[in-house]
Amino acid sequence: MQGLNIVVVGGANGFGLETVKLMIRDEASKIVIIDISEERLEAAKAELSGKGTEIITVAGDIARADTAHRAFATAVNAVGRVHSVVNCAAIYPRAPLLEITDDMWDAENAINIKGTYHIMVAAVKHMQEQKADGQISGRIVNITSVDAFKAHPQNAHYAATKAAVVSLTRSFAHAFAKDQILVNSVAPAGMATEKAKSLGFLGELAAANPLGRAAEPTEIAEFVVMVAGPKNTYMTGEQVIVSGGYVYA
Repeated sequence: MQGLNIVVVGGANGFGLETVKLMIRDEASKIVIIDISEERLEAAKAELSGKGTEIITVAGDIARADTAHRAFATAVNAVGRVHSVVNCAAIYPRAPLLEITDDMWDAENAINIKGTYHIMVAAVKHMQEQKADGQISGRIVNITSVDAFKAHPQNAHYAATKAAVVSLTRSFAHAFAKDQILVNSVAPAGMATEKAKSLGFLGELAAANPLGRAAEPTEIAEFVVMVAGPKNTYMTGEQVIVSGGYVYA
């Protein structure tokens, strides 16, 4: 990833932060982290600074078009050209299938679907301006979930939003292939994040997986780095499922 400028949305903690760390390992030039929490951004910058990659933080609410586009414009102003965008931001509040409220639906849709869409629109408009014959204009990677492909009655509203992002990924890939913009998604199974540990369902994730364990976040992040990086020159509109055998493509 040498010489690349990357925007990671939702990269201030959890899986997004682990992805940023691998990009630093692979010597990305500049990484802009967009997150709604200034506190998380400050903590992430303190942890990541001084490791060879310039870290820029932008506080912004991606649930609205105006604020999402403003945050992305701030990222562009900071780095000049954005080569890759990774959409990690999502919320995951569990609820039984018959007890999902309107407020729960609205919150999930605002971040997981609308927020991803708004950033993709801003990214595509920027990448179209970078178009050059025979060159990739940019790469967009959306983090979805295996829940988009299997029944998930414990968290159906979350699963539905991730299925929507799979559809958006395909639509954007098809629409902007002519501009040499590669749009893909990475769909992980359950990960051993700090949040999963704190909420107490890590054992459930491990038991459901043929390998008998949840994935370490870095195991999934490796695929994100590959799809977002210069080695990906031909794959677009694909769903990279990394599930330990939980889902077979």
